[in-house]
Amino acid sequence: MNFQAVRAIYFFEMARFFRTLLQSFVSPVISTSLYFVVFGSVIGSRIQEVEGISYGAFIVPGLIMLSVMTQATSNGSFGIYFPKFIGTIYELLSAPVNYFEILLGYVGAAATKALFIGLVILATAAIFVDLKIMYPFAMILFLVLTCISFSLLGFILGIWARNFEQLQLVPLLVVTPLVFLGGSFYSVSMLPPIWQKITLFNPVVYLVSGFRWSFFGNADVPIFVSLLAISSFTIACIIIVAWIFNTGWRIKQ
Repeated sequence: MNFQAVRAIYFFEMARFFRTLLQSFVSPVISTSLYFVVFGSVIGSRIQEVEGISYGAFIVPGLIMLSVMTQATSNGSFGIYFPKFIGTIYELLSAPVNYFEILLGYVGAAATKALFIGLVILATAAIFVDLKIMYPFAMILFLVLTCISFSLLGFILGIWARNFEQLQLVPLLVVTPLVFLGGSFYSVSMLPPIWQKITLFNPVVYLVSGFRWSFFGNADVPIFVSLLAISSFTIACIIIVAWIFNTGWRIKQ
């Protein structure tokens, strides 16, 4: 393992993040505050509780998942796409660095950024609502796995994308709608029976449900199913990345 190479890639990506720290830090805080004003105050005045939990507290896990998934995907995709766009990816491929070390550096940095933003949103939410975490270890586990898995997804998208429009296509038109329709701001049990069954085809439901369970002990799906879903998604992304590096698809072209 070439730890020096991993360290160089990781800190290069993190340096870009800290150069825009004000934007990276203030933006999620403002967004979270606006969500609480709109959803917590306006809708919360009509829906006092969901499954015995105040609506303001109920939406916190969904807010964190929304930001973490979109940020991890965006950071992971841009991190690998930009070197491919300007041509420096060939210098990296010709260096004495194997594919796993490249993946570890880029995905590790993207996951760290998303984890930081998730913790910032959690701290911001604690200002607005009385928030208690029933299973803190499970919460950290779900958060870390989500950061890693969606950073891997972003890495795949960064290799797949041929332009900046394609780079933003999946986060905006796929990931964000799936999060909104995945029980982030409501309980699946509130839906009509037919829509409850349809919603279960949305993979984000299992992530949001498991993450919410770590806060309140309530879940729309069994917790072991949520763990199986996030683990399977992570493994699938790793397999796809391994195939990409083995074949050189859209990297060596």
